[in-house]
Amino acid sequence: MTTAQFVELAGEQYAIVPRAEYDLLRSAADEDALDAAILRRALEDPGEEVVPFELAERIADGAHPVRVWRDYRGMKAGDLAAAAGVAASYLSDIENGKKPGSVKALKRIAGALGLTVDDLI
Repeated sequence: MTTAQFVELAGEQYAIVPRAEYDLLRSAADEDALDAAILRRALEDPGEEVVPFELAERIADGAHPVRVWRDYRGMKAGDLAAAAGVAASYLSDIENGKKPGSVKALKRIAGALGLTVDDLI
């Protein structure tokens, strides 16, 4: 909890806080500024796709990234399998965590989804 003392100088009010609390506030402000700069840079890059929070949340909750991205792209499993040149049953096994998927298959799936392999692992 911040323990501040308030003083008035030349019609302006100022807060005086202990140095340790000031340092914590300054550190938090610096982190926020860095986060904002990173976000700004990502939004300014037309080649960078911003991942909607709902996608990240589904993946964090355990859904397979291939399934999440396929849903997001509005693709049916059979359409993705055909576009990637993999068997529909193999794609299903990957999405359901039964098989990890070969690097070759993941590259093809990523390409069909307009992603990189890193987006799927």
